[in-house]
Amino acid sequence: MGEQDQDLLYLRSPKVDAEKPKALQQTSKNLRQNMTEANRKTWMVSSPVIIRAQAILQKEMVREFLAEFMSTYVMMVFGLGSVAHMVLGDQFGSFLGVNLGFGFGVTMGVHVAGKISGAHMNAAVTLTNCALGYLPWKKFPVYILGQFLGSFLAAATIYGLFYMAIFNYSGGQLTVTGPVATANIFATYLPDHMTLWSGFLNEVLLTGMLQLCLFAITDKRNNPALQGTQAVVIGLLVVIIGVSLGMNTGYAINPSRDLPPRFFTFIAGWGIQVFRAQNWWWVPLVAPPLGAFLGGIIYLVFIGSTIPQEPQTLENPMESEDCKKPTTMTSSLTCVCVSSDNRPSVRPVPPLSDSIHMEQF
Repeated sequence: MGEQDQDLLYLRSPKVDAEKPKALQQTSKNLRQNMTEANRKTWMVSSPVIIRAQAILQKEMVREFLAEFMSTYVMMVFGLGSVAHMVLGDQFGSFLGVNLGFGFGVTMGVHVAGKISGAHMNAAVTLTNCALGYLPWKKFPVYILGQFLGSFLAAATIYGLFYMAIFNYSGGQLTVTGPVATANIFATYLPDHMTLWSGFLNEVLLTGMLQLCLFAITDKRNNPALQGTQAVVIGLLVVIIGVSLGMNTGYAINPSRDLPPRFFTFIAGWGIQVFRAQNWWWVPLVAPPLGAFLGGIIYLVFIGSTIPQEPQTLENPMESEDCKKPTTMTSSLTCVCVSSDNRPSVRPVPPLSDSIHMEQF
């Protein structure tokens, strides 16, 4: 019997016939798995909705808008929640708790968006950075829109969470002034012992202090906060402002903190009185940007411009060898090398720019 006949007999044998279904089943299973994975990958890659969403999210301004939106929302939820505890529950909140709530709310906001947008969370800070050249003006409306929407949504969130407590405390009446006023949970109002213009100056001073210290914390040429601690230090700055200077006006120091929640209370049932009470509504909108700009200018003029320039050095082994010879060499960045006896091999280089470097978190 030839080799071909033996092969035919083997293929027709029962053993081979039993192995065929198992091999075919395994092959079919592998094909189905491969086709399923291929179809899933193809759908994920080719889906126009996902492609468009990914393209939109990759745009710088969209990412910065979302960063300001989320960071402001986080800050305001913690801050307004702490105010709600102080107003609605005698044993659950305090003015110190409000300062801690806003301060560490700012800290969490910086952690959320610091690397993306700088986590301004404050229209006055954004305006100052644009006016002083640290942020392009074209990004100003993007930052402001994100901050205002985040603050408005945070006010709506707190209203939803404390809805029953608000109505229980006020007896079902949403009032702006009086012993059971609840509008002050969401926005600041001028107390009776303050005049309008004294409150205006108070907000200017407090926001100026805020911006001046922010520049100091982030100025790499001065004595900035250690890398990774900026969020905590900025949060502590807000706490310090609150516990030391916050009694008079509630230290709004931020149009994004005051105007959007005030507008929410207007449409949520408190009415037009939120804008008429003491005619105060415009002060947290105008005074903080003015104060922040003045604080930034004061820091740059009196501190930033007086920081001594640290000379940079160029170290070049070949240059050192050349200086051992009594030859003369000149360069636009180096001095003249005459001999190895009285000329160092490392030469100072004048700074190329006198600009102040502000650290992005």
